[in-house]
Amino acid sequence: MQVCLNGSRTAADGAVVPLTPEAMAESAAGAVAAGATEVHVHPRTPCGRESMSPRVVAAAVEAIRARVPVPVGVTTGAWTEPDPAARPARVRGWTVLPDVASVNWHEPGAEELAAALLARGVGVEAGIWSGTDGAARFAASPLAPRVLRVLAEVTDPAPETAAESARALLAELGDAHGRPVLLHGEDGGVWAVLRVAGRLGLDARIGLEDTMVLPDGERARSNAQLVSEGLVQYGVGRGAS
Repeated sequence: MQVCLNGSRTAADGAVVPLTPEAMAESAAGAVAAGATEVHVHPRTPCGRESMSPRVVAAAVEAIRARVPVPVGVTTGAWTEPDPAARPARVRGWTVLPDVASVNWHEPGAEELAAALLARGVGVEAGIWSGTDGAARFAASPLAPRVLRVLAEVTDPAPETAAESARALLAELGDAHGRPVLLHGEDGGVWAVLRVAGRLGLDARIGLEDTMVLPDGERARSNAQLVSEGLVQYGVGRGAS
């Protein structure tokens, strides 16, 4: 179970969202103690902006690694650096390397960015979002067999239809070039998609990036609480027919 610590959430979402390296490390430690086996984080500048800059990535990754012995991954989403040509340059300038980085395959420059990460020995999670042409682009990509894993993201936020959307996305992916798949949802669809992942025996993730609430609608107090409940829901999914 991967924990996604913060995503694009901001201070407006409450103090529960970790935005500084120290808060990220503390939250990661709690989540790993609760059962998370990987960490995914969106590093932030001191003013709270998501960034791929070497200094910002190094601060977040080093702080988290000082607290947990599990792989640490970061985002490379287009919103962190709007210029597609600048994202590979950022990667080439990293002084501290994460274990893995997610690359959204529908975004401009995804192939070049993935190639830059692979050249530096950083594992690539291929982000394939529902409602985009990411699956088709990935199917045709010469880099696809080299990625660490596919990160299948169901963008349907409706709990009533998210599970169906998850199955449709998996069908689009086909055999995913033989790569492992991590399936996850967002907002209202999170828990339904997590149970699908459990039923299918796929990797899964949970955390404040994807949802701020527990299955019963109660606001989550921490990433650790979400991981604990996520493992329960994943297990429920595995036991379902």
